[in-house]
Amino acid sequence: MRPKARDAEFEDFVRRRRSHLLGTAVVLTAGDHHLAEDLVQGVLVRLYLAWGRATRRGGIDAYARRALVNAFIDHRRRPSVARETVTADLPDRPARLTTAAFAEEAVDAELLGALRALPERMRAAVVLRHVTDLSVEDVADALGCSPGTVKSQTARGLAKLRELLPQAAPIPAAPYEGDLS
Repeated sequence: MRPKARDAEFEDFVRRRRSHLLGTAVVLTAGDHHLAEDLVQGVLVRLYLAWGRATRRGGIDAYARRALVNAFIDHRRRPSVARETVTADLPDRPARLTTAAFAEEAVDAELLGALRALPERMRAAVVLRHVTDLSVEDVADALGCSPGTVKSQTARGLAKLRELLPQAAPIPAAPYEGDLS
């Protein structure tokens, strides 16, 4: 693929899908907009470098989704994260970031707090399955695990969210997708 055509295709993808990736990252990070921006930027760099492979396979969205989940899960492993300390009061507070994905639909702060209580892979399974509405197989592909693992992680995550959010509207149980025969 010629560099100009590749750049144009990549730019078109970024214009169409960046807000969706950012929205997914915001929910994955349980409302940490700054971390979400960093994760999406890193994913876009990786995607640009692997553009030829991703387009040949035809799974650009799947590649970006998997790279986002991997970046989210690997975030805690970075040495710079281990050295950071969390404080209650920030020295200055920037204006809250908004994205096109969340401008129309506000995300409940209490829900984001409950999501923060879930382990990263479990949170990723719940978010990809119920927020981005992916199939079990697509979530398994994004997380690099079996569909059974996705189902168990999602079920456990929803159970934990039900415990943490008892006064909220009930979180519906995931429909059974197996064969009943």
